Amino acid sequence: MRVLFLLLCSLLTSSIADHSFAQTADGKSREQAVSPQTLSALAAKADLVAVAQVKDTDYVFTRSFPSEGSAFLQLLITYKKNKPGEEIVEVYEKGLHPHECYFENPTVLEEGRRFLVFFRLDEEDPEIYRGLPEGCALEILVTGDNRYALKFPLKGMDIADELEQLATEYDFRDSYAVFDDDSISPSEREELLDRGLIRPYQGKFKYTYGIDLTTARNLISAEALKSKRNW
Repeated sequence: MRVLFLLLCSLLTSSIADHSFAQTADGKSREQAVSPQTLSALAAKADLVAVAQVKDTDYVFTRSFPSEGSAFLQLLITYKKNKPGEEIVEVYEKGLHPHECYFENPTVLEEGRRFLVFFRLDEEDPEIYRGLPEGCALEILVTGDNRYALKFPLKGMDIADELEQLATEYDFRDSYAVFDDDSISPSEREELLDRGLIRPYQGKFKYTYGIDLTTARNLISAEALKSKRNW
């Protein structure tokens, strides 16, 4: 009986410990979860906010996915400067995780993709940048009248601003507006087709909606775009 009693006590203690650990783990996970942020909040956290174009990447790949390395981007329009005279910036990333900051490398025959970027200085090397915990970039497409628009639906960052009501239909002239049918899952493709956000185009599919970049920029407060550095 004593052995049985000790065994039951041991099992009960183990169960309580496991339950407490699960609660702690869940609590920690909730604390680390990234909640949607407004564009102003993201800009306030960043050291550099700009429209940038990917020029080159230097990544280590693991099973066909980038796992560490740098991307080099050219600044086209700077909204929040870190230091004067910056034209090409290096953005370093390591590991695979939600909201990672890797970029697709253009071929020699392609222009690089354009993005609205939110970068922070690397704590160990102030000459390079990192992404924010919330992500680092929203893709930009060129419209038929040569303006910039954020590709909609947005990908890469969870934005708290009510942007869907600002989305406008465009006939994009940007080659990156066109994609193969295997670039996204069948369920996502069907949803986008049902919502009219993509359409069949020359045997592929094409994005049809975007958010005017100036309109999106106007959602960011002047205070959030004040440089953190004095020159």
